[in-house]
Amino acid sequence: MPLKKRASSGAFALIGAIVVLLVGAFAWAAGWIGPRRISGGDVTRALEYNGGGSKPGYRRAHAKGLCFTGSFTANGAGSALSDASIFKSGRYPVIGRFSVAGGNPLASDGRNVFHSMALVLKSPDGQEWRLAMDHTPIFPVADIASFIALQRASKPDPATGKPDPAAMKPFLAAHPEVKAFQDYMAKAVLPGSFATATYYSINAFRFTGDRDVTRFVRWQFEPEASGPGLDKKHLELLPRDYLFNEMIARTAKVPSRWHLKLVVANPADVTDKATVAWTGPHRTIDAGTLAIDAVQSEEAGACRDVNFDPTILPPGIALSDDPLLAARSKAYSSSFTRRASEGAHPSAVGQDLTKERAR
Repeated sequence: MPLKKRASSGAFALIGAIVVLLVGAFAWAAGWIGPRRISGGDVTRALEYNGGGSKPGYRRAHAKGLCFTGSFTANGAGSALSDASIFKSGRYPVIGRFSVAGGNPLASDGRNVFHSMALVLKSPDGQEWRLAMDHTPIFPVADIASFIALQRASKPDPATGKPDPAAMKPFLAAHPEVKAFQDYMAKAVLPGSFATATYYSINAFRFTGDRDVTRFVRWQFEPEASGPGLDKKHLELLPRDYLFNEMIARTAKVPSRWHLKLVVANPADVTDKATVAWTGPHRTIDAGTLAIDAVQSEEAGACRDVNFDPTILPPGIALSDDPLLAARSKAYSSSFTRRASEGAHPSAVGQDLTKERAR
């Protein structure tokens, strides 16, 4: 074969190989080939299964919630860890949401479950930080496959209202971290108000600041207010909307405040598993104060249509290697897409606020 023809054939073969590789990479990324990867839809379906079916128009997790507005006043100290504008001295607007765990928007507050706070912080230069936090410093599972398995194993039996022991026993045997979380929840104080709870990032994040130094950080919002926890022995006696009504009444009298504490990892700390707590002394920076001065029902509040995806971060904050972060993003997106297509839902709590505003 002439040299010119051999060169042409080689070029075409190389182009063909590149095309095949690109098509293969696209197919793998799309999930068409290779092991099936878990999607956000898988997570939302598991949540719906656990909750006894979907509740159209509501979030698939933390369905029962209340919007709030306020401000974050940064004192400048956080800039030692991160270049994010939100840590520069100043006062920044906040919108957010209080919620309790579960997919039932009409569930009772008298349950030993997560109490949660989600926030959106924005700086004047357009940076945005979204935070989704729980009142526990750890999470029951370390990966999304285990989370889905937990939802399926812990589905309440309609006859007892509790998970089927035949399903939970083998699951707990295979997931000792879940048993450890259950033991923690059984002993830990259950906050008596959204305003008296500490809220934790759960996951670790990378903070990059002065001289491009990167550190692993977890954060927590520590309340200025204090108060007794709920009586766990008589939770069933609590009014259905106790926590939400208490927060509505409290906010009508006085703002609630928390201090943002940035906790820097020690060299031996686990940064890629939300099931593992950091213990012992840590470098901790008080970066500023969150103040909540108004609450709104979800029908009237700005939080209803917000996806509190914790992977939406400003420059200076980045994801860690914790696999739960990408999984949370997928699940939040799937839930948001579904409820957006189902239309607005009535507020499960805070309806009186909407009525007052209409007068």
